[in-house]
Amino acid sequence: MASIPSSNVAQSNGPTNYRKPFLTITFLFFMWGFITVMNDVLIPHLKEVFELSYFQAALIQFAFFGAFFIISLIYFIVSVSKGDPISKIGYKNGIIIGLILCGLGCCLFYPAAIFQRYGIFLSALFVLASGVTILQIAANPYAAILGKPETASSRLNLAQGFNSFGATLAPLVGALLLYKVFSNGEITVDSLKMPYLIYGGLFFLLALIIKFIKLPSFKNTETLEKGLHVLKFKHVVLGMIAIFVYVGGEVTIGSFLINFFKLDSIAGMDEAQGGVFLSYYWGGAMIGRFLGSIAMGSMTDKLRKYLLMACLSILSFMVIYLVTGVQNNDGVFSLELIPFAQIQFFIFFLVINYVAFLIGGSKPSRVLTLFASIVIILLGIMIVANGAVAFWSAIAIGAFNSILWSNIFTLAIKDLGKYTSQASSLLVMMIVGGAIIPIVQGAIADEIGIQLSFIVPIFCYAYLIFYGLKGYQVKPIKN
Repeated sequence: MASIPSSNVAQSNGPTNYRKPFLTITFLFFMWGFITVMNDVLIPHLKEVFELSYFQAALIQFAFFGAFFIISLIYFIVSVSKGDPISKIGYKNGIIIGLILCGLGCCLFYPAAIFQRYGIFLSALFVLASGVTILQIAANPYAAILGKPETASSRLNLAQGFNSFGATLAPLVGALLLYKVFSNGEITVDSLKMPYLIYGGLFFLLALIIKFIKLPSFKNTETLEKGLHVLKFKHVVLGMIAIFVYVGGEVTIGSFLINFFKLDSIAGMDEAQGGVFLSYYWGGAMIGRFLGSIAMGSMTDKLRKYLLMACLSILSFMVIYLVTGVQNNDGVFSLELIPFAQIQFFIFFLVINYVAFLIGGSKPSRVLTLFASIVIILLGIMIVANGAVAFWSAIAIGAFNSILWSNIFTLAIKDLGKYTSQASSLLVMMIVGGAIIPIVQGAIADEIGIQLSFIVPIFCYAYLIFYGLKGYQVKPIKN
């Protein structure tokens, strides 16, 4: 778990009770989850407006996720040559800078729409993603610091749960704003102006709130060393690989699910139907993260903890059930709920997810190992089975992916002290796995078919089992 020794941390004008500051941070996670998944709305919208090829439309994700690697690399180069920037200016100021960049990126959509230039949209996305990258570098360890070290993973899971909630709502809210509130249903670039100005305004407002509320401003008081010293920590290097394969595995599974659903031997669904059930995949991640925040928290009353987890799982499921029931027919929204008989397998897997949390307990390494093992089993079922069993096994992976990021992250930055932010930048840089692993699976799918190609992420999760069993252990370093 993330840990910065109290003797090495300075706190200015901050409260001793971190509940209210942490609630503010969770909204930050919500916002960047929301704005990231808005790309899924942008791609078909801009593709039709600018009459783009699929390759050209894919540049939206390339510009967005490319920023994660580039900005993280720049941050790391600066940190090893000049000293870690976040440790110098404080986590709070780093978060504010990230929010301002997000706001600027959103506002750039306005001139992009006025001049109707696809390149300006891509530039706006790069600026926006640069802000999200800085938020990732600063906010993940900051959330870990806001409380007891032994419950750091719990806090990250809760924050990531709100991140997933934002991701679940983004397609629905985006479609509502683009096709109804700021448009008569016609697809134009003009309908992008106001929604992104609103998003930008929210980022600026959140930056002001964080600036003026009594949010702890942590700084490391030790002398900052330059160089590549952080890479001497073996659990950091192995954690970087873990983030690379995890993000790559998660993204490649999500990228090819709709194609998997379209197979006649699986469900024979068209893209629109597959998109609805894809929401259950990401919704499962939200449920898992909320459960993880409780399961790995400090609550000592086990009965109360288990009841709270059950209630939260049911409540989160109902939110997903209602959100996915919202339909848009020619600009008219209606509620058409999916019959429970069609989603009974999903409920079954949620029960398994609940039991897995009870078995894993509050140890991040044990939960990481258990959940990665379950994902491998589910991927194996996808490869060898057909019909509803394979279909719902694929969707269930989202629930077991849920807490892997936060657990890997907290294990990888354990006991780093003044090197925490530098390690964080390296870990965020490894998000580039989400750009590379899908290409590998895509090439294999062209040769052996989409169903058998899911053997690729199995290797990713096999490495995560190793990291959860042994790779996370902090080893003494040689000076």
